[in-house]
Amino acid sequence: MSRFDEIIDRRDSDSEKWRKYAGRDILPLWVADMDFAAPPAVLAALHRRIEHGVLGYGGPWPSLVASVLAHLESEYDWQIEAEWIVWLPGLVTGLNVACRAVEGDVLTATPIYPPFLSAPRLSGRALHRVELAFDGRWHWDKSALETASTATTRLFLLCHPHNPVGRCWSRDELSMLADYAERHDLVVCSDEIHCGLVLDQDKRHIPFASLSPETARRTITLMAPSKTFNIPGLGCAFAVIADPALRRAFIRAQQGIVPHVNVLGLAAGEAAYRHGSEWHAELLDYLRGNRERVIVAVDAEKGVKMGPVEATYLAWIDVRELGLADPAAHFEAHGLGLSNGADFGAPGWLRLNFGCPRATLDEALLRFSRGCRAA
Repeated sequence: MSRFDEIIDRRDSDSEKWRKYAGRDILPLWVADMDFAAPPAVLAALHRRIEHGVLGYGGPWPSLVASVLAHLESEYDWQIEAEWIVWLPGLVTGLNVACRAVEGDVLTATPIYPPFLSAPRLSGRALHRVELAFDGRWHWDKSALETASTATTRLFLLCHPHNPVGRCWSRDELSMLADYAERHDLVVCSDEIHCGLVLDQDKRHIPFASLSPETARRTITLMAPSKTFNIPGLGCAFAVIADPALRRAFIRAQQGIVPHVNVLGLAAGEAAYRHGSEWHAELLDYLRGNRERVIVAVDAEKGVKMGPVEATYLAWIDVRELGLADPAAHFEAHGLGLSNGADFGAPGWLRLNFGCPRATLDEALLRFSRGCRAA
């Protein structure tokens, strides 16, 4: 039995994921929050920090910063400098700060994680969209991309690996985007929060900024231990910004509105990066098994389909052929809570989070089947 088979009851806890359907027989497979306990090393570090007793204002310390540098080098062959790091209380914060830091219009590719669509608006920026192409596999539409940027576009929000479509962008694809950004003089804010969740064993995450020194100079990379090690509630993330002027603009944009990073999140982050590798390897293996269960379930139903999930624990499912007026509500009526594709800019699609114990997933997939057949 895997440690990830353990059912941890979150129904009466502070879980946003489970409280959404409190009192209703609906399994929540929506928000990107796994139902697994954090790594033992992380929990031990949190206990030590709590036992210290004082929870005052805090900030990063040398061994924490060293753990980030070592992790990026060992996992991605990416060597960065300590001064490039700007600590943040979350990735969504980073997206919003980037939109405030870079003057001009914003471009992103849909379907996309909803804060990519809201951050420009909240920052008073115009948003332009380019649609990703899908022909059984998600990819960039180069001709559409070429016409998407305007004379006033200055920031490109990239999701890498991509939420919700599950692509781990290849070096060739990233190089194409880097060339595009250079020709159009765009700053790229690359959300790489799912970088530790590449499921295909023949693929490896390549940080966008690692492509070249020129690419690094125009890139804001956003990362966090939160998704990989399932500690999003601890509020700990960071930006990596090599260019001093861009870094200063980013720091100015967050002054007065961005709080200190949670001291427990910082402690958990160091423990995860230093001691979480064994747990992480087991997690990836377990998620691969869950991914296969989802593929089998979707393939068994008429009128639904999905592309390959190369990374993340999220399945992006096309249910348009079912002809449902409100797909999310339909499946909720059959006991399954999924993310509504309309929120991602893609009505008729649903996002399913398979980061849960097998028993939960198997029951959820039975409900998914019933929902499909009742359409």
